[in-house]
Amino acid sequence: MSAAVAETPATPVTPAGIARQLLHHAWPVLIAQVLSIVMMIADTIIAGRYGTADLAGIAIGSSFYVSVVMLLTGTLQAVAPTVAHHYGAGRTEEIGPALQQGLWLALMLALPGTLALAFPQTLLQLASVPADVAVKAGAYLQATAYGLPAVLLYRTFYAFNNAVGRPRALMAISAIVTSAHVPLAWSLTNGALGLPELGGTGCGVSTAIVSWLAVGCGLVYLLRNPAYRRYRIFAKWQAPRPRALAGLLRLGVPMGLSTFIDITSFTLIAIFVARLGAETVAGHRVIANLTGLIYMVPLALSISTLVLVGQAAGAHDWLRARATARIGLALAGGFALLIGVVLWLVREPVVTYSTTDPAVRAVAIGLVFYLCLYQGFDGLQTVAAHALRGYKVTLLPMVLHTLCFWGIGLSGGYWLSFHAPWRVAAPSVSGFWEGCVLATMVATVLFGSLLVVVMRRNAVRRRPG
Repeated sequence: MSAAVAETPATPVTPAGIARQLLHHAWPVLIAQVLSIVMMIADTIIAGRYGTADLAGIAIGSSFYVSVVMLLTGTLQAVAPTVAHHYGAGRTEEIGPALQQGLWLALMLALPGTLALAFPQTLLQLASVPADVAVKAGAYLQATAYGLPAVLLYRTFYAFNNAVGRPRALMAISAIVTSAHVPLAWSLTNGALGLPELGGTGCGVSTAIVSWLAVGCGLVYLLRNPAYRRYRIFAKWQAPRPRALAGLLRLGVPMGLSTFIDITSFTLIAIFVARLGAETVAGHRVIANLTGLIYMVPLALSISTLVLVGQAAGAHDWLRARATARIGLALAGGFALLIGVVLWLVREPVVTYSTTDPAVRAVAIGLVFYLCLYQGFDGLQTVAAHALRGYKVTLLPMVLHTLCFWGIGLSGGYWLSFHAPWRVAAPSVSGFWEGCVLATMVATVLFGSLLVVVMRRNAVRRRPG
């Protein structure tokens, strides 16, 4: 079987051809990811216009929610390189069983994840979240807990679908889910269309409902699309296999922890700065939403790079794998430069649209400069990390993630915000953003260096003897 993705037209193995394949696979993933982040942006706008306290509650709650979800779905990402290697090597009979074991793993991970979301009070207390904000954040999290099993099942399908090169279905499903979530969240928040007025909690209830909608769409697609028949996904359903689950966990736990460390080093900022007031939390949330939206570009390119590197590695085509990783990094750098310039030019109207509170707007405007720098380095390190996952190298990247994003980004940012001599008298959320920028710069160098070592090692493997 060819290493090219299923929905990508055949192209020559040249830099231009590989770039076309990467972009052809990445654009549906990008749209799917953007639609997903639109849901979070919609929640911010809906809650922000309902009340600043509700916006702060969602800012805290969603930070915790995203951290839990990314830890668990990051572990389930092991399905992507596993299936991509089978696909590249032509082992069609192994693809269906790999998905089945991934779905079993998703159900197993759902229990601890649901409990974490349903009982967040201890963490909120440890973070010294103001009582009124903690109540709203807790209610939001308890609502989202009902949808977590669906999120994990869908993300397993998501990883599988990318690995076999069929990302357009993900784009369509995301469009359906987002179209349902926005009016439903608005109605539940404001008590419209005969629904109860739940405030910010309504956004959490809607998130849970549309998560199950996504699972239903994915199941229908698997059952009705003839392209999946050769994988015999439902014809020979297997019980959980300890060896297969252990293999996914060996690959996936470092991936999940890496994702968790990366995300929490950023999302936990909202919890740590809660003591600075609701306006600071809300202003950080506005820029965090922009960060999430911008991140979708390198993330889509990273997923595409992972898949194509994984397929090439499965076929033992190491030259193609190396070329794919390098071109992915080049594309990420080009997009980062363009996005940074555009973001700086439109910073004021974008922030103004996100909030009507002048204090929140002032905090957000002051953070845009850091975002312009952060997104550039973050895009490069994300592509490099995903290329390593395509090679099934995940353990050392997890260590590097911990060093950079918890050691430099979160811990360093905490010191810069609250304990740096020039900020002891006037703590500022800017210190956390300075730490994030420094962390991504160091991560770019470390992940890039590790990727070079891995590519050289595999280039040696192709030589006789």
